[in-house]
Amino acid sequence: MAALEEEFTLSTVPLGAGPNGLLGVEQSDKTDQFLVTHGGRTVILYKVSDQKPLGSWSVKQGQIITCPAVCNFQTGEFIVVHDNKVLRIWNTEDVNLDKVFKATLSAEIYRIHSIQGTEPLVLFKEGAVRGLEALLAEPQQKIETVLSDDEVIKWTKVFMVFRHPVLIFITEKHGNHFAYIQTFSSRTLSKYTLFHGQEEKSVIQNFTASVDRKFISLMSLSSDGCVYETLIPIHPRDPDENQRVVRSLLLKTVVAGNARSGVALTVLDQDHVAVLGPPLPASKECLSIWNTKFQTLQTSRELPQGTSGQLWYFGENLFMLHGKFLTVIPYKCEVSSLAGALGKLKHSQDPGTHTVPHFVNWETSRGCGFGSQNSEQSKRILRRRKIEVNVPPPAFEQLLSTIKKDSEKDIEVELCKFLAVKRTPDFHTIVGDIVLELLGRHTTEPSFYPRNSLMQLIQTHVLSYSLCPGLMEVALEKTDVQMLQLCLQQFPDIPESITCACLKIFLSISDDSLQETEINMESVSDCSDPVQEKMDEQTEILQNGFNADEQNCDSCDRKLNQKPQDAAEETTSCPVVPKRAALLNAILHSAYSEMFLLPHLKDIPAQHVTLFLQYLYFLYLKCSENATMTLPGLHPPTLNQIMDWICLLLDANFTVVVMIPEAKRLLLSLYKFVKSQICICSELNKIEVSFRELQKLNQEKNNRELYSIEVLELF
Repeated sequence: MAALEEEFTLSTVPLGAGPNGLLGVEQSDKTDQFLVTHGGRTVILYKVSDQKPLGSWSVKQGQIITCPAVCNFQTGEFIVVHDNKVLRIWNTEDVNLDKVFKATLSAEIYRIHSIQGTEPLVLFKEGAVRGLEALLAEPQQKIETVLSDDEVIKWTKVFMVFRHPVLIFITEKHGNHFAYIQTFSSRTLSKYTLFHGQEEKSVIQNFTASVDRKFISLMSLSSDGCVYETLIPIHPRDPDENQRVVRSLLLKTVVAGNARSGVALTVLDQDHVAVLGPPLPASKECLSIWNTKFQTLQTSRELPQGTSGQLWYFGENLFMLHGKFLTVIPYKCEVSSLAGALGKLKHSQDPGTHTVPHFVNWETSRGCGFGSQNSEQSKRILRRRKIEVNVPPPAFEQLLSTIKKDSEKDIEVELCKFLAVKRTPDFHTIVGDIVLELLGRHTTEPSFYPRNSLMQLIQTHVLSYSLCPGLMEVALEKTDVQMLQLCLQQFPDIPESITCACLKIFLSISDDSLQETEINMESVSDCSDPVQEKMDEQTEILQNGFNADEQNCDSCDRKLNQKPQDAAEETTSCPVVPKRAALLNAILHSAYSEMFLLPHLKDIPAQHVTLFLQYLYFLYLKCSENATMTLPGLHPPTLNQIMDWICLLLDANFTVVVMIPEAKRLLLSLYKFVKSQICICSELNKIEVSFRELQKLNQEKNNRELYSIEVLELF
């Protein structure tokens, strides 16, 4: 469920829309501080929690600020552009912008982007992009022209994907819109034509976007009052080609279709968007939050003084012009659920906020606004939709025909057309059928291996092992470790035998082969840093891992009180290369049943078991370096997963591994680790008895006075 809290005015200085109004709001390097840029000559730094300005800077008379000021998160300095080409860089101690650092560039700037984790990026009006440092090193360098004649930039945004910036900007030429994706990890610029699809022609008024690992979800608010979504791949197959992507309807009639001003759209999270504009032709402008997953209006607030059609969000704050003043409205969006979308969750809300639990008529036709529809017409629409679901789309039939006889390149072209069509409820089964058709032709023609098409289908995130049996077997046959990693990350129902087969390949494939393979590395932290392992010097002979003098844990106290010279620190480095580590992490994340997995683990060669155990022990030592016992990275293995797999491998292969000389040191380390854990558990058990006695004493306090002094003796 979403809720809008009480609004407050941040700027008491009257502002307006247009070139002389509010240019933008940007985050500072402090979480609670924001840069507000006036379209005339002024930049003001505000602290939102105190609702007061911390500083103000202006360019001199005759100069005009032409794009919003931003903060360089790497240096803490502020950057602004005036008169299209002049950069000014300053900090909070500076007073006069005329005396701060100045750089005049050779081309006009459209926007400067600055986000955490990378240097500021400068987007020029002709479509070229430069890093700030490169520009400052040579301000008068020649800037190339990317856009064609009469093509102008309408909107832009930057994201961080796998620790690298990705910039998207939308252009317009003669009523047609194009999307450019600039990836800095591969230094490629891709161009896409935004195709309207089968809906009626409408003018796009606003853009917003979010990103996941593979796609940018571009949303647009059109003049018909509807929100459309376009999925754009971050890494295209052919960056040099101008590809087409199709818009699909996401939300119907979120604002009045005739609204020409005062409308805006922005993404809040993966399931919520904020919309600014009048909901009905005759109504006043509203700020509303919609759930895109369930297509319901969650909450709305009327803005009687009107808005400028500008909307920004940072953290949990929405910024907008209400009347002529900059207003902040805090908001909360809970995790999307059906109960929350229908207003069934209990929550407190502001009296001035209207919550509409089930605002949308799911069967309304386009343009009918918020009213109800004739029931007979709704039934006809529902029946028609049911029929359409059962009939395969033409693109699917054409794709199946292409798979049977055409080349891999032709299949990829038809597959792109199919994936551009709006998804139906049975989309996952259709994708499964396509995979089975591809695998069927591979069976009859072994030389036919449509790897690109299979990878693209897996990345639709709708497949499972049971929907396309045989896919992972073919990948195992081809030793396609990239495809196997992707399947392990996405398929929830992989048999244990297949998981073990993947593990064998991941452990046996050569490092040279891995160097030539593209692997998803998001689960791997920095493996180049060795970890410190404290090893007790072994001064006694252990028989079968047991010492008769240490039958209880009293010896733990003696070991803890030993002098530091009785222990030596040894350095343990990662036993596998980073790409192999990423593959093994995919195994650790996979689901399994211990009973079915153990028999297959016994078939893994002993040297590979040892290597895997060494890697798992290295991960355990990395976890031990911090108090939270977690690994860095986006999706690293958890401590429980690491320990479970150590136990599984030892249960299945201990009698074999114990005979290998290379595993002696590793087994000794594991033995000492387990022994220390037993001692800790023993001490905790002793403390538990004392805590039970304390609980009993607590229960006897009912008959005592409000104040007392007690002395408790623990033995």
